Amino acid sequence: MLDINLIREKPEWVKEQIARRYDQSPIDEILAGDGRRREILQEVEELRRQVNEASKQIGRVMGTLKKLEADLQRAEAGQDVGQPAEALRTQVLAMQFNAEEAKEKPRELGERITELDDELREVEEALRKNMLWVPNIPHESTPVGPDESFNVIHEPQGAPIPQFDFEPKPHWDLGPALNILDFERGVKLSGSRFYLLKGAGARLQHAVIQFMLDMHVQKHGYTEIYPPFIVRSVNFETAGQLPKFYDNIYRDAEEDFMLLGTAEIALTNVHRDEILEEAELPIKYVAYTPCFRREKMSAGKDVRGIKRGHQFDKVEMYRYTTPETSFAALEEMKQEAIDICEALGFPYRVLELATGDISYASVKTYDIEVWAAGCGEWLEVSSASNCTDFQARRANVKYRPAEGGKTRIVHTLNASGLALPRVMIALMENNQQADGSIVVPEALRPYMGGIEVIR
Repeated sequence: MLDINLIREKPEWVKEQIARRYDQSPIDEILAGDGRRREILQEVEELRRQVNEASKQIGRVMGTLKKLEADLQRAEAGQDVGQPAEALRTQVLAMQFNAEEAKEKPRELGERITELDDELREVEEALRKNMLWVPNIPHESTPVGPDESFNVIHEPQGAPIPQFDFEPKPHWDLGPALNILDFERGVKLSGSRFYLLKGAGARLQHAVIQFMLDMHVQKHGYTEIYPPFIVRSVNFETAGQLPKFYDNIYRDAEEDFMLLGTAEIALTNVHRDEILEEAELPIKYVAYTPCFRREKMSAGKDVRGIKRGHQFDKVEMYRYTTPETSFAALEEMKQEAIDICEALGFPYRVLELATGDISYASVKTYDIEVWAAGCGEWLEVSSASNCTDFQARRANVKYRPAEGGKTRIVHTLNASGLALPRVMIALMENNQQADGSIVVPEALRPYMGGIEVIR
């Protein structure tokens, strides 16, 4: 979430920055709502001042009335109080009337305050909802363009693109032939875009996951988190997934539960509503989760194989940092994802995403793609993003500077480290042999129980 002060102080600049995303946001509605909110608060403050003053006036009137009533009692008893009883009786009646009038004013003021409080709740809720539709401001270094065709693609690196003296097969032929991938039974269980991994295929997937977790923990210094896969909707909202991606989320029809679309959603919220110490930063988490997405599948794109489905596995890296270190952290996380690609022997390339292609919460994103020889295409396996204070502001995660002073909002970053099943596609297709077998990369063999070749 953007800082409301930024929108208030620089509305036109904010509009310009969002336009760089080829997006639009209800900035004018936000300004109107914010203006009305401040008007209400000012009026309520003034009304409460008037209530206090009216309460004091009641006290003064009641004090005078009490004295007059006492004088009247003495006069009626024949005592000399300086005025005849009849005159005092008239004054008492007048003061009683004044007292009732004085008591009526706070009631009227209180009713108006109640009305304004009700309106304030409506205004603040509308303001909150509008603020949720404002994306993050792209970093100045992010390439400008409306879609992926404007992404900056860097030269391939890593292992050479594999060359074969035979026609390489795509994974949708390799897997079933080796009895490690079963599309028919996956569809029978769950419908289109689902599949089964069997035998050495299932073991290979687990091997990849464990290898990545071990590397990120042991080499890169992350702490592993095993989060719930079902979380409440607030976690999606703070991570920037709601309200925009509501229709892509698998959710409980009766309770406030949603299935994770990425571990990023859970990891954003580990420290929600907490104040951290600067000495704790950076905090580095890595998590394996299955991911569930209801995204629509195009009939003419990604329809074969396991490239795109409604359920997939992913290892996710996540960091909480100070604002001054977040962009250096982004470069580190990009490299940590690259380390996995290199360890698995992948040809890979890095993309800098254009403003119209970065995620809702991101200011700058790198994608990493690996080559898949059977499909004959580059497949995205990692997306590394700096979300600056966007998610943390929503989640209310702050830190206390070491030198003291006012608390500050942390910065958050995420990166796939890596995402399956596209890793599995590249492993199968790039390491295939003429007889249809698949060589297991050296890095994975310790996790495969002695299997070096899948036959």
